[in-house]
Amino acid sequence: MKNYRVGIIGATGMVGQRFALLLENHPWFTVTALAASPKSAGKTYEKAVEGRWAMTKSIPASMKDMVIFDAEGDLEKIKEKVDFVFCAVDMKKEDIRALEERYAKAEIPVVSNNSAHRFTPDVPMVVPEINPEHIEIIASQRKRLGTKKGFVAVKSNCSLQSYVPPLHVLKDRFGLEKILVCTYQAISGAGKTFERWPEIIDNVVPYIGGEEEKSEKEPLKLWGKVENGEIVLAKGPAITAQCLRVPVSDGHMAAVFASFSKKPTVEEIKKAWAEFDNPIASLNLPSAPKQFIHYFEEADRPQTKLDRELEGGMAISVGRLREDTQYDVKFVCLSHNTLRGAAGGAVLMAELLAAKGYMD
Repeated sequence: MKNYRVGIIGATGMVGQRFALLLENHPWFTVTALAASPKSAGKTYEKAVEGRWAMTKSIPASMKDMVIFDAEGDLEKIKEKVDFVFCAVDMKKEDIRALEERYAKAEIPVVSNNSAHRFTPDVPMVVPEINPEHIEIIASQRKRLGTKKGFVAVKSNCSLQSYVPPLHVLKDRFGLEKILVCTYQAISGAGKTFERWPEIIDNVVPYIGGEEEKSEKEPLKLWGKVENGEIVLAKGPAITAQCLRVPVSDGHMAAVFASFSKKPTVEEIKKAWAEFDNPIASLNLPSAPKQFIHYFEEADRPQTKLDRELEGGMAISVGRLREDTQYDVKFVCLSHNTLRGAAGGAVLMAELLAAKGYMD
């Protein structure tokens, strides 16, 4: 695989910082440009994140002295330095949508962590192990944008990464009809640390703006089909969600209840998870976990502190599978929200796009 020059747009925020760490020693991608808001532009990365660095690891040595570009004003300068960019900016949704299309129209592919384009019909929203075929819509998007190389691709909401993968494996095999999910989401999902948000300690906040709507609607795009130049949402299953912010640094947990047209046994479900045929396994993508879904037989697993870092934070942990009195079955699952759920998931998607030739 050739080496690609990569930019991080929104490099000073928490997800941008996570991108920096993940890309520090990446075998395919080398960071050659960092960009953020005008107030950070012109500063070194080290200076721009002074007092704001939220990661446990230090700023990558290769990036600390890089001078920050203005994400909006320096597009032409950034274009000279990159083959594609990751985007994790903190702006109004309409402004993000316009910015990402500006980059795409400048022939810079954009792999976005933002939600602005998740329901643009010709923008693929991809979890590589679930719907890698959706990247084929890029040809239609390029036609609309009038580009040869540029496009926008997005990752889904971070909370979906815990419960959609185990349900995806069961969906077609057993006829998934109805889902109830309650998510217990880490404070890093709000861009916070305990130091910055002391009010969350010994507390639970039973509301996360927009999260329940995303949790109920976005899986239907992941499970949709590419038809006539757009991604058509799946008509089912029916999903209802409730999302809570809990005093955990990293890791989103979900309690899932599901019903099927062909009710499976507990053992049939475990067998399906164990035998999942991963559609990207043969590509040997650097960030892909060796085993996508790990099932724990212990009654008290998965646990956030013990299991969020499984396979570099890119695997999904599942446990407590049993029959339910109202639904067919229930289980608990966990994913690392800033790795699998945010920057890591975007890096994996970029690896898929590179492996399939979309970055060339």
